[in-house]
Amino acid sequence: MISNQILQNTIDGLKNITRIDLCIIDTEGKILATTFSEADRYVSPAMALVDSPADSQVVSGCHFFKVFDEHQLEYVLLANGDSDDVYMVGQIASFQIQNLLVAYKERFDKDNFIRNLLLDNLLLVDIYNRAKKLHIETDVRRVVYIIETNRDKEGNELEKVRSIFEGKNRDFVTAVDEKNIIVVKEVDEMDSNQDLDKTAEVILGLFKGDAEVHIAYGTVVGEIKEVSRSYKEARMALDVGKIFFEDRNIIAYSALGIGRLIYQLPIPLCKMFIKEIFGGKSPDDFDEETLTTINKFFENSLNVSETSRQLYIHRNTLVYRLDKLQKSTGLDLRVFEDAITFKIALMVVKYMKYMETLDY
Repeated sequence: MISNQILQNTIDGLKNITRIDLCIIDTEGKILATTFSEADRYVSPAMALVDSPADSQVVSGCHFFKVFDEHQLEYVLLANGDSDDVYMVGQIASFQIQNLLVAYKERFDKDNFIRNLLLDNLLLVDIYNRAKKLHIETDVRRVVYIIETNRDKEGNELEKVRSIFEGKNRDFVTAVDEKNIIVVKEVDEMDSNQDLDKTAEVILGLFKGDAEVHIAYGTVVGEIKEVSRSYKEARMALDVGKIFFEDRNIIAYSALGIGRLIYQLPIPLCKMFIKEIFGGKSPDDFDEETLTTINKFFENSLNVSETSRQLYIHRNTLVYRLDKLQKSTGLDLRVFEDAITFKIALMVVKYMKYMETLDY
């Protein structure tokens, strides 16, 4: 259904043009949108019209109009004044809101289809039959974005994202739960990963100052039946990004690397691996100095000279720390195979900790 914010924007725009105050009241007597503060006193006449067979009437110096969704009464529109000009503005406003109802119903049907498509709730034959009825192209390139944010009760976050894609009939913005907003976007043959990142950055720009917003996207698919795959990839990217790429607000499925494999490992296997490598210890039991040294060594591709320079320590000091680590773990980080083992172990521990937080 149309949000109160959309109704408010509509009558605000009409008032700016006509200088006539308007108000929209639902069939329960609740004021949904208004351009003047005295609208409360017109609720009773509006409710009288709801029970009346008339489609419009003039009461208390105001024109009242019924607004139908097909044959179902949806709203009562009030135009403040009783002149012929006010009557005409009221008719125009009623017509505008009725058209909005039609447009939003069509969008609801498409939203419903897209949600079921994402969640794999449709048979293959139903996907193509319903897409045809809704005039949705089936063989264009698309990618799915997930925006995780603390959405407010009014749904303004969803409307914010929709505002970017207004007028683009082949892009869809919807939601499958209370936390995530989904964008199914058509992409051009020439669009690169950089172009996909730019779209994510534009969306992220809507939430400036909100550090809790994360955006992930899957791979580009060429058929509508594959859209759910891109969605699942985006969901995985969202989780894996939180584990291994904490400093990023935007993450692509294609950029997950080995983190994607670790994320799919069963926890018992992870525990077994850590025990085999470190015995009863865990990589995060090391002191802060050792962990800083390890991470900086990896950042510099196992380059001793560059690592010691960035840590502001003598080369021999770094070598001493690496020798000490080798004695305690049996792994020499200067040897590529040992370094890979240690790096994977650090990532596995991160993954296990993240999964523990989900359990609690």
